[in-house]
Amino acid sequence: MNHSETIIRRVADIVSQRMADQQAGHGFDHVRRVHRTACDIQKHMGGDRFTIELAALLHDVGDAKFHDGVERSAEFSREILGDLKVDPATIEHVAHIVDNLSFRKHATADELSLEGKVVQDADRLDALGAIGIVRTIEYGATVGQPFHIAGNDPSDLNGPKTGAGHFYQKLFRLRDLLHTDPARQIATDREQFMKTFLAQFLSEMAD
Repeated sequence: MNHSETIIRRVADIVSQRMADQQAGHGFDHVRRVHRTACDIQKHMGGDRFTIELAALLHDVGDAKFHDGVERSAEFSREILGDLKVDPATIEHVAHIVDNLSFRKHATADELSLEGKVVQDADRLDALGAIGIVRTIEYGATVGQPFHIAGNDPSDLNGPKTGAGHFYQKLFRLRDLLHTDPARQIATDREQFMKTFLAQFLSEMAD
């Protein structure tokens, strides 16, 4: 195992420990999937593999949802990577990526590097498909938000907040925000699966 691989494994262990209490579709299982997908996209798109792996592993380590509404991923990334003696340029690159990744910040975020775009695409893909459906339901159950309200049209963006409505408010918008062709191809299939699921769900609810 070379030095970079040792650092990656150590970061994964640290992030896993720090995120042990984070659930609702935003735990370390999510991070593992984003890391795997980012590595797959990197094979097609290039970019520095070490930076991509670090940013993928660290992108949610200080998620605002679990830190009183304050996003701390960049802060924690600097701390963790600094303790592991990663070179300062790489640390700042990773911190910039994780600080400008989230959907809620996309209108004001700084331009991402190729590495950042790869990780952002991987993160957004995890909100789509079967996993995306499960994550939406898990999160709704955690915060007391229903998946659907009888008689409500989930495509009505002014309607009550529901899991099904979240598909239209955010998830079905993600494909157009992706940067890379490999991610867009995956997103197309996953989005269609979600639309088929939602159509079947609403059909059964109407019976």
